This record gives sequence, C-alpha cells and structure tokens, in this order.
Amino acid sequence: MRVVITDPNLLPLRDELEALVPHDELVWLPDDLLDALKTADVLVGPSFTQEMADAAPGLRLVQVAGAGTDRVQATGVPVANTYHHEDSIAEYIVWALIALRRELPQADAALRQNRWRSPVYDAALPQPQTLSSAKVGFLGFGHIGRATWRVLQSFGAQAQAVTASGKADGLSWAGDTSQLPRLLEESNVLVVSAPLTEATRGIIGAAELSKLGADGVLVNVARGPLVQEQALYDALRNHSIRGAALDVWYSYPTDGDQAQPAEAPFGDLDNVLLTPHLSGITRQTFRGRIHDIAANLTALAEGNELRNLVRL
Repeated sequence: MRVVITDPNLLPLRDELEALVPHDELVWLPDDLLDALKTADVLVGPSFTQEMADAAPGLRLVQVAGAGTDRVQATGVPVANTYHHEDSIAEYIVWALIALRRELPQADAALRQNRWRSPVYDAALPQPQTLSSAKVGFLGFGHIGRATWRVLQSFGAQAQAVTASGKADGLSWAGDTSQLPRLLEESNVLVVSAPLTEATRGIIGAAELSKLGADGVLVNVARGPLVQEQALYDALRNHSIRGAALDVWYSYPTDGDQAQPAEAPFGDLDNVLLTPHLSGITRQTFRGRIHDIAANLTALAEGNELRNLVRL
C-alpha cells in the first residue's frame, strides 16, 4: 500500500514505523501533497479537506495521528484516530494544578527580584493547600479525564464530571451538560478535556467562570474555543478566578513557529500558565500512536477490522 504521511510529529519515530510496516510504501511530508494523494491508499495526518479528497480517488483510510478529528472536513472515507496522550497530559495537569494553587510562578518571578514571596516572610499571604483539598470538576471524562483522575486520587482529591452522556464511573457524581452550573459551584478546579463540537464551542463563558469562583483554577487541554476567550481573559485579569493553565489556543502558526495565540493579551497576566499545545507531546505518546497506525495499516491490507474508527 502507498501511505502518505503529513504529520511531522511522527518523524522522530520514522525508522520504528517503517520497521513495523516493511511492505508498505511510506511517503513522508511530500512537497506536492495533492499529487502524492493521486495514488495514495492511506493518508496519515491531522487534516483532510475536500480538495484533498478530490485529489485522492483511491484513498481507503484517513488515519489521524492523534485524538482530535476537528480538522477532518471531508467525508466518504473511513477515518480513524489514536490516543496514548492521556498519561502525558495527566502529568501536565497535575503540574499545572500544583503550580497554580501554590502560586509557584509568582514565587519564582518574585525571587528573581530578591523578594521572598512566602507566608513565612509575608504574613499577608495565605498558606497554600495541597491537592487533597482539590474538588476537581471534569468537563469531559474520556481518556484524559480518566488518566488524570487516576493520578489525582493518590493525592486525596475529590472529583465530579459533566459529560455528553451524563455518565462517568468512579466519581462523586456525574451528569450531563445541564448539570454544568452545579459542577462549577461544587468545584475549585475545572479541567476542560471535552471534544470541540458545535455543542461545546463557547460552553464556558463569563457566567460559568463566575460560578467557579475566586479560588478556582481552570486547565484547558481540549481546544481553546470551548472557553470564550474574552471572558477568560477578563476573569483572570479581574481575579474572578485564581488562575488558569492554557495549553490550547484560538489561533496557531501556519508557517514556522511564530503566531499570536490569542487576541487577548494573556501574556501580560501573572496568574496564567501559557504553553504551546505541548501537554501530550512526549516520546511515549507517539510511540504508542505509531503502533496503532501500523496495526491499522496491516488490518487494512489484510481486510481485517480497523481500530478506533470515528463517526463524523
């Protein structure tokens, strides 16, 4: 089979993937994608447009090398995804919660100016609390939510969730999106890990952030537009919430590594952690993914059932 690969994140594991499917022809990051797709059986990449579909009459599978399929716009070809990012993202979330709740970035910045920002030296500062006092609200409870909860349990945290189905096992309670106000009122941490759909776009706005409260922190590892940009900036600037960790954004680079991630100046704030969509980017994530990709390529060649097919 001829497999066109457009995801550069797989390049560090190129030799491993090629060894897993020695009988396939792998075409890596072609300069002329539309020309390469003319004879392709499989596309491995993050996006699939109608123009790409029109150029690929023999395409049999679109394999996304990640979980999100929001950039797959064309239909008519089976689409599969893969995960393996959940443990890496869980690590990120735990780091972010500790940093935000104990205000470690502020302490770091202060000490660089020779100020010892600690309750020991400044009686006006409250003593921070450990994760045992965290009441975590999950907006979405799939692979990421479950992996994060497995870690947070060891710290003695409590958790509840709102999901599309209204179901989640092993938590204090779970409900559908009609229970979002309750989730926010009963949580001092909000982990946003739901997929971006028309139903979830902008689901967190000013009213929802006000319910999270002045001690609340938000971590978004899903997609930026689930949270309304200006409402989030205002809540952080006005300290309506305590802080946020943002790993997903409202705009991305289209060429190279330069781009403004949002119109609002989040970088001017000291109560927000800004990272460039890296929470799941580890060698362990992509090693797991290439094994899923190889398994689907083998299954397709042999006429067997594909894994992780997505209904769009």
